[in-house]
Amino acid sequence: MAEEIPVRGRSRRDGFTVTNLHHYHVGIFYVVLDKICAEMNHRFTEATMELLMCFSCLDPKNSFSSFDVNSLARLAEIYAEDFSNHDRGVIRGQLETYILHVRRHAAFANCKDIESFSQKMVETEKHLLFPLVYKLIELALLVPVSAATVERAFSCMKTIKSKSRNRIVDDWFNNFMICYIEQELFNSLDETTIIWRFQNLKSHKMQLPCNHARGRGHQ
Repeated sequence: MAEEIPVRGRSRRDGFTVTNLHHYHVGIFYVVLDKICAEMNHRFTEATMELLMCFSCLDPKNSFSSFDVNSLARLAEIYAEDFSNHDRGVIRGQLETYILHVRRHAAFANCKDIESFSQKMVETEKHLLFPLVYKLIELALLVPVSAATVERAFSCMKTIKSKSRNRIVDDWFNNFMICYIEQELFNSLDETTIIWRFQNLKSHKMQLPCNHARGRGHQ
């Protein structure tokens, strides 16, 4: 790795050389890291990163080495609708007691992720002893689902928001999004029921033919 090589993109006549170690370290490794960081910054906002960092403190690996009371208490503030003022006032004390219990309990020694840890919490009935902590665990388990839903929604937006629909109003756009995301549900609905539901909302310039609508429903 100490061998000298010409600098990429420059003529050998210039005499500029670097070591193989420098080339792979600076020219490749750092460049890849910069691209990963740029992609992470593009995909995740500061609020999202804070949320993920706080949830990572629930990781049971290495005897809960990532545990941090302040970060987990911060989650109660972020999810203010799920925690009352009283909950936010007592959660720090519950977290401090909880970590002492789980670190001493042999049942939690082999937990490798939050999912297995949550199962052990229920099996040992610790979820009853530490209800606020268990609520944080439940929220942590919902994060992958919500993130996937958001990713799916953005993907749908690119399909729906085409050049021909660039002036679509928000309500109409939201309706399109629901229909597109929940395709399986809407495909299972009876077409005739939808037609008559729409027809009965208000009077229209032209009424749908009864036989035609019913006939299509039985096809």
